[in-house]
Amino acid sequence: MQASYSNKRVPQSTLKLMHRVYKYVLPSVKQELTQLRQLAERIPSEELRTQALNSIRDKKFHCQGGSVYAVANMAYLPILIPLIVALQTISDYLDNLCDRSTSLDPDDFRMLHQSMLDAATPGASLQNYYMHRDDSDDGGYLQHLVRTCQQQIAKLPAYSIVQEQVLELIGLYSDLQVYKHICTESREVKLLEWWRKHQASYPHLQWNEFAAAAGSTLAMFLLFLAASDEHLTLAEAEQMKINYFPHVCSLHILLDYLIDQEEDKQGGDLNFCNYYENESLMIERLQFIVGRAREDVKQLPASRFHSLIIEGLLALYLSDPKVREQSEVRHISKQLMKNSTLSRIFFFINSRWIRIRRL
Repeated sequence: MQASYSNKRVPQSTLKLMHRVYKYVLPSVKQELTQLRQLAERIPSEELRTQALNSIRDKKFHCQGGSVYAVANMAYLPILIPLIVALQTISDYLDNLCDRSTSLDPDDFRMLHQSMLDAATPGASLQNYYMHRDDSDDGGYLQHLVRTCQQQIAKLPAYSIVQEQVLELIGLYSDLQVYKHICTESREVKLLEWWRKHQASYPHLQWNEFAAAAGSTLAMFLLFLAASDEHLTLAEAEQMKINYFPHVCSLHILLDYLIDQEEDKQGGDLNFCNYYENESLMIERLQFIVGRAREDVKQLPASRFHSLIIEGLLALYLSDPKVREQSEVRHISKQLMKNSTLSRIFFFINSRWIRIRRL
């Protein structure tokens, strides 16, 4: 595959990648989130304002991690970072709204996530995404995020090639968010019904691993990057999606759930890591998915860059302070970090440094 970012300018060493992260990604993401925080602070509804501000404060690292894809094509960095930050912020904000919502209405959750579909559809009309809930005055915050995505997407030369794949991924993401947030007694039933519709395509996965894959935004960000190449073909775009979904995406969200187990238990939230029969099986399955993810990304242009993404994912989540606060998670983390590559150790140290310095 000959893509414009499959050349020597793509960072394919840990030092070059982290140099660009410190020089470009962290300052740019900080700037974008500062502007969004200022907008969020002016949201009239106290509840919506609280959830918007909390998502920016607590999930900043999602935007930082996602924006790493932008450094693979520096010419499009001023487009990709605002796009990735805006879409990831929609995701994080809506996740907070659904997790902490007094509503259990699937129509409400579905309409909220229509905003992500509209964000990825240039020219789509903005809607009242809060139409099924009483708390709806966000001062235009969510529509601003949708509009930002649309404006940046319009600048990607090959977006029409990847749009179908992006919308398919957002559709799966939306399904997941609806089914995992409805009333407790219906969640597993609906999730398993949904899984049965897709099971034949992913027979080697367990249902919770597929659900985790659906909860990731990484394949969307990869496709945004791919769309910066004006020579991209539909066959290449379809293959890229397959190279990331399900294994890279599943790994991403399973690691996220791994470190959030205690937090989700206290909040009564569904956690996909709780569906393994025991700790040994969880470690075995995580290692299996890591292995499959590594094999998948070898087929991508600038494959070393994507291999570093996987090592960075492991380092980012396993270095989180939440790991040290949970004895079982700490033990699993040690098992996953055994025989780590030098790049993973390097990213592990840098992840801790970034958190300490609050960059």
